[in-house]
Amino acid sequence: QVRVVESGGGLAQDGGSLRLSCQASGRTFSRSYAMGWFRQAPGKEREFVAATTWIAGNSYNVHYADSVKGRFTISRDNAKNALYLQMNSLKPDDTAVYYCAAGEKGKSIADEYDYWGQGTQVTVSS
Repeated sequence: QVRVVESGGGLAQDGGSLRLSCQASGRTFSRSYAMGWFRQAPGKEREFVAATTWIAGNSYNVHYADSVKGRFTISRDNAKNALYLQMNSLKPDDTAVYYCAAGEKGKSIADEYDYWGQGTQVTVSS
């Protein structure tokens, strides 16, 4: 079993920044696992934000939703089993609950991921 726990959400102003962290744990967790961020705003479906997919060794591809490209940066620290999301130039439309996800295979589709955190609220005020 794998457990993922998010932290770092909060309140930011329009144009501000926040950094989310995700800690993965569990005997079966592997650096080859895909890890990603999704978000869900009130009344909307969960949507893809960013993900890392394993290539080999400590090399990963990164993937972004068009809506966050150039503003958000995903990164990963394998030594800590940690995933991060640096969010800059935040907009009120970024307001949502942000979820960390992990899975043996996954990219931008939520159903591809097996393990989910409880979510962390990000609120951007105008």
